[in-house]
Amino acid sequence: MRDILDQITKWWDSGETFGLATVVNTFRSAPRDPGAALAVSDGGEVVGSVSGGCVEGAVYELARQVCESGEPVLQTYGISDDAAFDVGLTCGGIIELFVEPVSRQRFPALGEVAAAIGDEVPVAVATVIAGPGMLGARRIIRPGTATGTLGAGDRLDEAVDDDARGMLAQGLTGVRHYGEHGERRLDDLSVFVQSFAPPPRMLVFGAIDFASAVARAGKFLGYRVTVCDARPIFATHARFPDADEVIIDWPHRYLAQAQIDSRTVICVLTHDPKFDVPVLEVALRTPAGYIGAMGSRRTHEDRLARLREAGLTEDELARLRSPIGLDLGARTPEETAVSVAAELIQLRWGGSGQPLTDTTGRIHHG
Repeated sequence: MRDILDQITKWWDSGETFGLATVVNTFRSAPRDPGAALAVSDGGEVVGSVSGGCVEGAVYELARQVCESGEPVLQTYGISDDAAFDVGLTCGGIIELFVEPVSRQRFPALGEVAAAIGDEVPVAVATVIAGPGMLGARRIIRPGTATGTLGAGDRLDEAVDDDARGMLAQGLTGVRHYGEHGERRLDDLSVFVQSFAPPPRMLVFGAIDFASAVARAGKFLGYRVTVCDARPIFATHARFPDADEVIIDWPHRYLAQAQIDSRTVICVLTHDPKFDVPVLEVALRTPAGYIGAMGSRRTHEDRLARLREAGLTEDELARLRSPIGLDLGARTPEETAVSVAAELIQLRWGGSGQPLTDTTGRIHHG
């Protein structure tokens, strides 16, 4: 929903009722992940996507219908029969959608949720999508507070709060199942928890032309991008317009005080020992999920020797992705940025990095 939030908030602000279809579950090779959304305005305008085009027409009609009836629907779309005109997913996957009417009266906390997302404050929205109780009931969960109720008592609300905060900490979105008293069960109440964690960070060290391209690719992938270099003549907003912030500081000093978690990406593009060895010494001792460094294989071997001298262990050095990126034969800054982005995507979802024409089985991993 994040990618259509600006538009649907405008509809909500104006007092309009609109249909909102959200992917809540996927099976096999589904084209969109849970949380993807499509909305249809009262006037028929469409924003967003739930299937990349496979079932959008049917979802459009269903969204209009729920606005007329006022009743939310949990709808499943499955494998398409190529010989028929039935609605289905030609990719062979299955998706579950929760389609509901949304307005200021039905979702009074949408403005609060939108403000939290805009301010990069963690927030989760828990919605009852199936089972006994109040279909469409919501609860808004933050790290320290929660508002609203799912309509089945305090014990359920408290159980969902615990689960939602754990999911929010990991940036997870998905369905959880409960009994009437909050027990974790598979056969009763289904609650969709959509996490809106702040975007993961990408830290790019070295204010060079390759860094500008990597920053642009990182922003495209949804990262909050920081570029850092100790040289003020190079580290400027004009040279890095896609970066969220440009820091003038020694890379290792900045990194030592930065907030790093398992979703953080660190790209060291300086390929100068006086910059990259000190910052990598710090980086390889952080919980960052990805640490990559630019340079030739000879530079890499020299860098490893210097890091060993600095006291890093072999386990710590094994975390370093160097030379950075997948082997695409990249030469230009833009091509190199694509190879870095490709490696990030591969590591996130477990892809092989091979051409799809040379592989078999599922296309979508995870």
